[in-house]
Amino acid sequence: MSDKAELVTPNAVQSITLLGDKVILRPFIDTDIGDVYINWLNDPDVVRYSNQRFRSHDKDSCLDYLASFINSTNFFMSVRSLSNERLLGTLTAYVSNHHSTVDVGIMMGDKSVWGQGYGQDAWNTISQWLLQEQSIRKLTAGTLKCNYGMVKIMERSGMKLEAVRKEQEIVNNQFVDVLYYSKFNDS
Repeated sequence: MSDKAELVTPNAVQSITLLGDKVILRPFIDTDIGDVYINWLNDPDVVRYSNQRFRSHDKDSCLDYLASFINSTNFFMSVRSLSNERLLGTLTAYVSNHHSTVDVGIMMGDKSVWGQGYGQDAWNTISQWLLQEQSIRKLTAGTLKCNYGMVKIMERSGMKLEAVRKEQEIVNNQFVDVLYYSKFNDS
C-alpha cells in the first residue's frame, strides 16, 4: 500500500491533464488569475455556499492561494470547456499520502454552464483518476445541506453520505447542516 500512496507526487500534480466528456482539467496557473476568475470569487451567487463569501478577493490573494499548492501533493485544477478551452471553474484535491485519502472540492464560476453537466463531468473525471490511476483508497467531500447542486454531484458520482454536522453553519440567517460524503476505492 505504501508504494501506491506515494504515486501522488508534486511532479505528478504539475503535469497532469485529464479529459472528460465535456471538460479538460489541467493545473491552474498564474495566468488563469484574471478579472473573470477574481469576479467569480467576489460574486455572491458563485460563493453563496462557500466560506469564500466572507472574504474579498484580489489578484494578490489569488496568487497567495495558488502559491500554497507549490511543492505539495495537493491539486488546484482549472476546469475548462473541452470544445473551446474556456475557463469554467476550478477544482481542488487535498491529498493525504499517509492515509491514501483525498478531499475534493469544486467551484463552477461560469454561471452560464450551471445545470449543464460540466461540474458533474469534472467531478467524475478527477474522482475516477484519483481512485483508479492514483490508487487513492478513499475520496471525501463536504457541502452545506442547502447546496443541492453539490449534493447531486456527489450522489451521482457514487459517493455516500458518511456524516452530518448538525446546524454547523449559518446561511441567510438559518442554521444549516454540513454533509460529508465519501467513496471508497473498490478495486
